[in-house]
Amino acid sequence: MLTYKSSYKWSDGIVLGEVLDFPGTIAYGNSLDEARHNLASALRDMAETNLLKGEPLPIADPLATDHDADLEEPIHLVLQVGQQMAMTVGVTVP
Repeated sequence: MLTYKSSYKWSDGIVLGEVLDFPGTIAYGNSLDEARHNLASALRDMAETNLLKGEPLPIADPLATDHDADLEEPIHLVLQVGQQMAMTVGVTVP
């Protein structure tokens, strides 16, 4: 399991989410729960793309921070490898 850092900002009635230490992983939602769900899906897709292209996953940085964020929390990427690769992403909800 890899633990990355997610951040959320409220703007104009939507919630913007970003995985701070996995570049390019962003999502939004109409609520925090929807943004969390969409960001978990984006993280799964980004990780799968990296692995399918033979690229390493970014190293998680527990010190990553966004001083403009309204909320920061961990987001977990769980990889399971078998005959076929499967990935699941879980989000820690306070």
